[in-house]
Formats: sequence, C-alpha cells, structure tokens
Amino acid sequence: MTKELHRLIGAVQRNCYIADARHAREMSLCTYLLEMREFYRWEQGIALGETLARGDVGAWLSAREALWETLAEDSYDPLPVAGEEFDPFASVAINQRLAPHGLVYGAGIGRFGKPHFFLGQLAYREETDGLTVLVCEREYARDLTAIPAALQNGVVIVRREALRQWLWEKAEGWSMKQTPGTLARALAAHGYADDPQAALQRMTDAETASLILHERGEHAASGLLGPDWERMLAGFKKRRPEILARAVRDNLADCLVTLPALIERAAWPQLHFWFTNFDGMRKEMFPLLAAFDTAKVGAGGTAVLSEIVQRGAEHWRAVASNFLDRYRKDAVDTQDALENLSHDLTTIKL
Repeated sequence: MTKELHRLIGAVQRNCYIADARHAREMSLCTYLLEMREFYRWEQGIALGETLARGDVGAWLSAREALWETLAEDSYDPLPVAGEEFDPFASVAINQRLAPHGLVYGAGIGRFGKPHFFLGQLAYREETDGLTVLVCEREYARDLTAIPAALQNGVVIVRREALRQWLWEKAEGWSMKQTPGTLARALAAHGYADDPQAALQRMTDAETASLILHERGEHAASGLLGPDWERMLAGFKKRRPEILARAVRDNLADCLVTLPALIERAAWPQLHFWFTNFDGMRKEMFPLLAAFDTAKVGAGGTAVLSEIVQRGAEHWRAVASNFLDRYRKDAVDTQDALENLSHDLTTIKL
C-alpha cells in the first residue's frame, strides 16, 4: 500500500467515524448492537461464520464509543487525492482522479440525513441504460452501515463485500429456525445446505445483478419524477414521511425494471430472494403483490405476477406524482399529510 493510499484511507475512515459519532445511536438498540458486531468483524478481518469473542467485541465497542465522543463535533476532513484536497462529498471529481488507480469512492446522504462514506477496490465497470456501474470488491474504509448499492449522479456503485456480509446475515438468521418460505427456496436453489460458502458466492453474484437492476429502476423512476422528488425527501424533518415516500419510490423502481427483468430472465432464485425482502411499509401498501403465491414463481404463476407488476408501475407512478403535486403547492402540508398517511395507507393501497 502506497503512502498516498494510506493517507486517503485514514482520511475517509475518520470521516466515517465522525458520521457514526453523530448518527449511529439513532438506531434501535438491537439493530445498533448487530451492526456494531459485524462492523467489528469487518474491521478485524474475521471471516464470515467465525465465532467472535464476546469480551473482545465488548472492549472494542466501548473503545469505539469513547472515540466517537471525541469526534462528534468535528467537521468532515477534506480528502487528499492526486496532490489535491477535495470536499468529502465531491465524489464525482474524486472518482475521476481515483479511476486510473482502480479505486472507487462513495459519499452521499442516506436515510434520515446520515452521511455515508466508503473507499473500495474496483472489480469491474460496465455501462447500462445510460448509467455507469462500478462494482467494488475489497473495501478499505467504511462507516457502520454498509449500504450494498447506491445511485448518485448517474453512477451506480455496488459493494460486493457489503452485499456478501448482508447475505450471510440473512442466511445465518434463517439457519437458526429454517422457516419454510421464499428465503428457504432461494437458499435451496443456490445449494446452501450442501456448501454454504459456495452458495454464498453464487448468491453474491446473482444479487449483484439484482442490485444493478434495482438501481436502474431508481434511475428510471428519477426520470419520471424529476429533481423535486429528492428535494422533497431532503426537506422532511420527520422519519415516517421519508419512509413512506421511499417505499413508494422503491415499489415504482422495482415494478418498472427489477421485477420485469427478473421475470424475463427466468431468474427464479433472485425472485424468491426479492420477495424475502419485500416487507414493511412497501408490503403493507401493496397487498395485491403481497397476496401473490410465491410458490408459483417459476411454476406457472409468471403471467399473473407480470400483470400485478404492470399495474404496480402505473399505480405507484400516480401515487408518487400526487405526492409531488402536493409538495409543489405546500411542502410543510405535504410532510404532515404523509405523516398521517403513513399510519393509514388505505387510500394509496393497491
């Protein structure tokens, strides 16, 4: 590792610590402890599935929280790249300098205003639907919550290391109870019972493709909704309106691109896994899809599923457009209206 790369990693990681210091404990206690456990695993280079020493994790957690206390009020540092210093959110300019070195940098604002940063090694690059897709493998710096994929400024970044960890957590959770259903079918299709590690690799490859499809759907939704949608999200001061708006757009994105593509490709394991993650407000507002018999995926139910998805694309576009029309008239009223709507979704259900 060169001295320049070492300095860059240190600067990115410090900004990750600052973001975590300000926002990490906004999670529920259960989620926080699970995230911290897996962050410890990543930071220490401990293999997925290897048992963690509880005492070591506890000592590390206490030390990390003490570090956060010293950083919470600090400003984010500029990043040293190619002899220059860049604002840490200037990801486009930074990636232009890093591309010749096979590195990828990510920076953006996620849910509830939390900044996310990471630095990784480029595995491959592709162009699709007018988007540049950067797929990363090894990660050098990251914050507590590793987001497997994101779309920003016409660039999709997929983080396979983060995806692999997330898939392993899903599979590990299922292994404890082995509940029948969509996740069981997805794992069986990849041969998880026979060779978990090989299955995890196959799942990572398959779900990398699914993530790219979803981000293509996000891009298509952005083209329909325009920049006011992001302005609306950024202006929310309450959580439930943001969760609701993101759920509507996620449903739109998947009905526009993800689900039609998976059906066309006959990617049944990926479809089963998609249904595994179809939950929360997204599922509550889309009972027509929630009621679909997922056992029929790949077994004669494709036509019915395609009809539901087509109806969904039209419906969620109309719902999202209605939100935007309201926002353009009165932003404050829109937040209050979506807060109320989030507690009773009857009027927008499909």
